[in-house]
Amino acid sequence: MTFDFLSWEFGGNKLNDYLIATVILLCSIILIKTLRRSTFKSLRKWAAQSENIYDDAIVNILERDLIPIAYIASIYLAISNLALHPIFDRTINVMVVIISTILAIRLICAGIEYIIKIYWINYQRDNLNLEQSIDALMPAIRIVIWLIGTIFLLDNLGFNISAVVTSLGIGGVAIALASQGVLQDLFSYFSILLDRPFELGDFIIVGDYLGTVEYVGIKTTRLKSIDGEQIVMANTDLVGSRIRNYKKMRQRRVVFNFGVVYETSTEQLAQIPDLIKEIITQTENATCDRAHFSGYGEYSLNFEVVYLINTNDYSIYMNAQQEINLAVKDKFAEYGIEFAYPTQVAYLDTLASGMPIKQEQSMVETSA
Repeated sequence: MTFDFLSWEFGGNKLNDYLIATVILLCSIILIKTLRRSTFKSLRKWAAQSENIYDDAIVNILERDLIPIAYIASIYLAISNLALHPIFDRTINVMVVIISTILAIRLICAGIEYIIKIYWINYQRDNLNLEQSIDALMPAIRIVIWLIGTIFLLDNLGFNISAVVTSLGIGGVAIALASQGVLQDLFSYFSILLDRPFELGDFIIVGDYLGTVEYVGIKTTRLKSIDGEQIVMANTDLVGSRIRNYKKMRQRRVVFNFGVVYETSTEQLAQIPDLIKEIITQTENATCDRAHFSGYGEYSLNFEVVYLINTNDYSIYMNAQQEINLAVKDKFAEYGIEFAYPTQVAYLDTLASGMPIKQEQSMVETSA
């Protein structure tokens, strides 16, 4: 029995060539499916036993992107031995390059995202906004990777990249100048995400503006002020400003001064620091640091008090401060201690002629 029919020719190829291509394609598909079932089944079992949730992610990434690449390679391998029409051959090569480049870019993007997540987990465990930070960073990284991938694709398709870049000439310079501000904001965006001067949910003060960070974008950052309005600030302005971040503040240090009248006795002056310390100690969330008779003023005997509020909550701080102020007022009234205020005393005397003379004028006059 002869197989002369295998020598029949169709479309420039013998039937035997088509059979070989078909066998290669079928064997490749069977091999891919077998490896997929065995290899990825083992990988999923390993990932399920691991506590790290990102092990599952990397298995899914490999299966999602490597399997299509393997199928494309199988098809290309099967038809590579066939004698195709030049146009058809060129079309297939272009399609393979385009699809392979797209899949490779997707795989690289997923791999970089995985590496970034591992970095944040291992080295930035205190970052409570991990997902938000990664979601904000990845779009810019994807743009860069896709730009590089597009250049690589054009180069593989036979385009002269150097000539294309050179042909941009003045237009490219004009675009660069026009986008200078955007690029500055983009680099500032990367600086914010990597250096982390603040995170989502932090209460910050920038110059005359203060509010809670709601959104960090490529160009702008948005704050919600205490009054409720939204403040939009360019990232470049933020990076170049002095930022006061209250999120990581564990204590508030409060310094306040007051004065009592000069008529206050020495015994009362000695009692005042102890009275202040007692009041602060009895106030919730407050710790007294020191209280001293600090000096002599123009119209008062001055005291300086320093205490700590053991929270970063502004409302608790204000409530404690109000409680301390009211308690000091009541305690001083109980002990007969008077607060001083700007007052000058005018002493009047009488000359032999009986005419009064004023020795000193004042804002508030009293006679003695």
